[in-house]
Amino acid sequence: MNIKSKTARLSIWSNTLLIILNTIVGIFSGSVSIISEAVHTLIDLMAAVMAFYSVKIAEKPADKSHPFGHGKFENISGVVEAILIFVASGWIIYHAVNRLIDGEQMIGEYGLTLGFMVMMVSAIVNLIVSRRLYKVAKETDSIALKADALHLSTHVYTSSGVGISLAVIYFTGWHFLDPIAAIVVASYILKEAFEILIEAFKPLADASLPENEVTLIDQTIRSNLRAGIDYHMLRTRKAGSDREVDFHLEVPGEMTVSDSHGLCDNIEHQLQNKLPNLKVTIHVEPEGYHG
Repeated sequence: MNIKSKTARLSIWSNTLLIILNTIVGIFSGSVSIISEAVHTLIDLMAAVMAFYSVKIAEKPADKSHPFGHGKFENISGVVEAILIFVASGWIIYHAVNRLIDGEQMIGEYGLTLGFMVMMVSAIVNLIVSRRLYKVAKETDSIALKADALHLSTHVYTSSGVGISLAVIYFTGWHFLDPIAAIVVASYILKEAFEILIEAFKPLADASLPENEVTLIDQTIRSNLRAGIDYHMLRTRKAGSDREVDFHLEVPGEMTVSDSHGLCDNIEHQLQNKLPNLKVTIHVEPEGYHG
């Protein structure tokens, strides 16, 4: 099992533990904010499972049915995760608003104390696991792990926020803070979901690579051009962690096939040294021909 799969599995185990703790304490105390965190963690568990399987599938080599590889499975996972988060946020807000309308529900001192402790444990566990996920996501350029890490990093703030609200309720008796904290948590989650959806969906629509990467590609290609040689029709896209670049290279008509091939190899190697997981396709054509 590679590092991406091992890291995704770590997220599954941590989320499973936290779901059990949050659900038990949420039901025992009657706190809607703790239950909202349990639902949030359940969504994270589903996301972690999808991330685990998507990175395994994405790393499979290209085959007859998927000649361009399986990288976009990671993006599909990211889109589904975002949709799940939208659904969870709506559920949390709905129940929190109903709690505010129906009036305060008292939470006992023991429930407040236990809830505070569980929220702090959740924050610490998610901080540790999310940092690990971010590290591996950056090393492997995995959108699935990045999405999973983003989920868990929000828990550091939301769990801490819920814990603080429970502490305030304990000392002040302001029980209306419980559903308000749940709404704040849900609103934060909605922002997170939107960001994930945009980043994961772009490669599915074959959007270009980020502007800074396209500029780097252009500069690298142009650094290899000389009199009578030019290029056009640059296209870029990304699938999972795989980047793809193709363009037309115009060379003098008298240039030999061997020299043209050598120039293409040189450009390809330079590009691959500057951008990870890059596949380069170059179409060579005679000068003045724009096919």
